[in-house]
Amino acid sequence: MQATLDQAIKLGLREEEFEKIKQVLGRTPNFNETAMYSVMWSEHCSYKNSIKWLKTLPRDGERLLVKAGEENAGLVDIGDGWGCVFKIESHNHPSAIEPFQGAATGVGGIHRDIFTMGARPIAALNSLRFGEMDNPKTKWLLKGIVKGIGHYGNCFGVPTVAGEVYYEDCYQTNPLVNAMSVGVVRVGETVSATSHGEGNPVFIVGASTGKDGIGGASFASADISENSAEQLPSVQVGDPFEEKKLLEACLETIKTGAIIGMQDMGAAGITCSTSEMSAKGEHGMIIHLDKVPTRQANMKAWEMLLSESQERMLVVIKKGREQEIQKIFDKWDIHCVQIGEVTKDKNIKFYMHGELVGDVPAESLVLGGGAPVYEREYSEPKYFAQIKAFNPDSIPVPTDLKEVAFELVQLPNIASKKWIYEQYDSMVGTGNTHTNAPSDAAVVRIHGAKKALAVTTDCNSRYVFADPYKGAMIAVSEAARNIVCSGGVPVAITNCLNFGNPYNPEVYYQFVHAIKGMGEACLKLGTPVTGGNVSFYNQSEDGPVYPTPTIGMVGVLESLDQKMTMHFKKPGDVIYVVGVNRNDMNCSEYLHHLCGVTHSPAPHFDMEEEYKVQQTILNLISEKIINSAHDISEGGLFTCVLESAMAGGLGFHMHTDANIRKDAFLFGEGQSRVVVSINHHYQPIFEAEMKDVPFTKIGVVSADKEVCVDNDVWGYINDWKDAYDTALEKLING
Repeated sequence: MQATLDQAIKLGLREEEFEKIKQVLGRTPNFNETAMYSVMWSEHCSYKNSIKWLKTLPRDGERLLVKAGEENAGLVDIGDGWGCVFKIESHNHPSAIEPFQGAATGVGGIHRDIFTMGARPIAALNSLRFGEMDNPKTKWLLKGIVKGIGHYGNCFGVPTVAGEVYYEDCYQTNPLVNAMSVGVVRVGETVSATSHGEGNPVFIVGASTGKDGIGGASFASADISENSAEQLPSVQVGDPFEEKKLLEACLETIKTGAIIGMQDMGAAGITCSTSEMSAKGEHGMIIHLDKVPTRQANMKAWEMLLSESQERMLVVIKKGREQEIQKIFDKWDIHCVQIGEVTKDKNIKFYMHGELVGDVPAESLVLGGGAPVYEREYSEPKYFAQIKAFNPDSIPVPTDLKEVAFELVQLPNIASKKWIYEQYDSMVGTGNTHTNAPSDAAVVRIHGAKKALAVTTDCNSRYVFADPYKGAMIAVSEAARNIVCSGGVPVAITNCLNFGNPYNPEVYYQFVHAIKGMGEACLKLGTPVTGGNVSFYNQSEDGPVYPTPTIGMVGVLESLDQKMTMHFKKPGDVIYVVGVNRNDMNCSEYLHHLCGVTHSPAPHFDMEEEYKVQQTILNLISEKIINSAHDISEGGLFTCVLESAMAGGLGFHMHTDANIRKDAFLFGEGQSRVVVSINHHYQPIFEAEMKDVPFTKIGVVSADKEVCVDNDVWGYINDWKDAYDTALEKLING
């Protein structure tokens, strides 16, 4: 039965897209085919409004083992015969509606992208955004999302090693949940998401297919509204124990050499995996939907084609080796059912009880094939006028800086996230070195290798809101700075680009300029983009979220001996700032949340300056000249020094600069600065090393546990630590 234009539009297709489908097929599609195109041509799967700009990002590097977008995740060479597979993706819309399952299945989905390539996940990270903490809905979302992440990760057995959390009004309706997974594999032992070889059998393995998650890709390609809760079937349901078995079974089958290709059934389920694998292998498939194991009786063809039920893979096996693979999945008590075979022609043909219910060219469905590509109009946001009008002289210098500092470190964007991370198992697998010896990035050992990985997620979206180009450069640079301060060499990034509606010219301006800034920073730092995710439509009746291009970055330590930690080591060590302190409080937490200034320029940033600082820090660490390193970010210099002191249980005496207003000196967030501590005997060596980068001696580590600024005692480190550690929990339980 032919589909109608009205049905196509209700499925999310545009009129011109429906006409294009007719041209591709040479006829009017039936409902099943129209549903398939609706998910595959949705923003979530096709990147139709972003791919033009994504292709401008640097995607080449000497360590890259696959090009960006070629596989389910990025793959980089980390030396000694090891590869690192990593990726970050969003699960924003499902988490806004059903926070526990939305977040849990986001974690499960990103891990499947890693092990479907043959890598074993060894670390999970996340990047979260919520609305104001005094709002009951925010607390409900936060508790559900954190519980979902913890539940899935803890049960699956991969440690959550790092992340970030921010709270701003603009995320009230649209929280952001970005999940990252990092895995390792021996070079040459990966498997591709491809299909070829006429007659090779096609299997579905893993969980049964149900009605949960139907149309999830289309759901993720629309604004959130008051009616979104009615779309709960679009939220998937996860089972981490099933995924753990699926992981072990898949890795075991890959070692047999009997696998042609394998792909996770994520967004768009059977439709996506069959079409993408077929298009990549330049073959087709015959699929018998009635052979798919289901959780509900009498599922319709389109429901099975669009279901995003979790913990499923599509696997193409070498003909004649079916029994060998079947035995492995039987051992793990997992469905392993042949549902079709590879064909020579390039169409995918779907049958239901012998009836042909869909017949489409695989290439026409996929990104890089027949999926549409658009270039949207963009214009400079009108709010830029408010940003340009900001005058720092309009802000009086506070009379009680201690009181301001005490309030600042208890802000939810700065205070300890202990209440959150203590719900995650960070030690399972014994690879995480971060818990007892914190560093700016998490450092994870690779069992069986001398090397270690430094991993992080970063993005200050307020900076990107103020200046999309500069803000995105800062996001990349801060990720690299965190890895460098931990002793690692940055290698590559994955990104999760969270923006509002792409049909809004101001939103699209933010997107385009963020891409440009990101690309420039990646080129300078030598960190190509391996892939990632675009999440548009993070927008409600209240407007779009801040532009949030989250950066997931991986760095390499040749050995754990290279690791640098953030805490002060002993009394008498001298505290320096590497980089330039400036009279700059733009876009700072202090200015935004304590002074009430919502529109100010991004903080100072210069790419060349940033590069020199990072190279200098790496050199200081390799020469073993410094005892600690911690980059200056949210909260400014005072917060940075305080965090280093609290982590070591020591006090500090510091002084300000008479040429810089005190609030800007203490709380400003000018970039490209790192606080280091050194043994006082090493001062001449340290200063001799600082040829290309300015530095300032600002204080000394003390045994008296005092927090002292300009000879004024601001209390004791234990009191500051108590306030810092408990602020978020008090707000949540408030």
